Amino acid sequence: MDHRNLIAIDTHTHAEVSCWNPFDNYGEEYDRAADKYFRSSRRPTIQESIDYYRERKIGLVMFMVDAESNLGRRRIPNEEIAEAAQKNSDIMIAFASIDPHKGKMGAREARRLIEEYGVKGFKFHPTVQGYHPYDKMAWPIYEVIAEHGLPAVFHTGHSGIGSGMRCGGGLRLEYSNPMHLDDVAIDFPDMQIIMAHPSFPWQDEALSVATHKPNVWIDLSGWSPKYFPKQLVQYANTLLKDRILFGSDYPLITPDRWMKDFEEAGFKPEVMPGILKGNAVRLLKLDA
Repeated sequence: MDHRNLIAIDTHTHAEVSCWNPFDNYGEEYDRAADKYFRSSRRPTIQESIDYYRERKIGLVMFMVDAESNLGRRRIPNEEIAEAAQKNSDIMIAFASIDPHKGKMGAREARRLIEEYGVKGFKFHPTVQGYHPYDKMAWPIYEVIAEHGLPAVFHTGHSGIGSGMRCGGGLRLEYSNPMHLDDVAIDFPDMQIIMAHPSFPWQDEALSVATHKPNVWIDLSGWSPKYFPKQLVQYANTLLKDRILFGSDYPLITPDRWMKDFEEAGFKPEVMPGILKGNAVRLLKLDA
């Protein structure tokens, strides 16, 4: 990524539409519930997302969520996202997602994606994937990530996926309590762990783990900054200023809206450049 020519790096964007595979409408009710929750029905292709970010001179990290075993829904291919990143390497970085229930086969896939496709990190969503982050079944995949010195993003807190559905779509919020990542941070001290989103209703737990474990970061995606808990802004301005990342959750929230609200959310001027880009440059080793 040519970060010197970018005004920011969005570390949290989603691939929503595959141009390789036909749309899998199984479980489409989860999409409709998320649309209602986020008041958005935007479903751009990968290339449309890249064009959107290129126009704004913002770098993007993109991934999907592989929850095939829990939702029974076909994923967007990791390879599709990785090849798009290879073709747009000046502005885009690909993360992969592998269902933790795939165990050793998942670990084999992770290694192949890293070594053959240049994937630079991984995304996990405990609520949607249906597992506790500390479950040892995920260890084989984590071990490959740690071996290659790559970061892993974990959804934390409330999930718009399933919100409002009968029984919440059967998805358990408790899986995404950020305190569950404490064990992961201990057993994988060289794996950089990113807690995604303000972790409502466990914001204080997230801040505690990140303050205690130096390999834990927080991205600010999924919420408009004007709604951030005051303690999150306080820690971003002080103790955690070097481990806070800009993320939007595009296309559910646009970087245009996020960055506009960020200007008025109480962040100190001196920490804003790090949040918008500098911290991501270090995390992703873009100067290496």
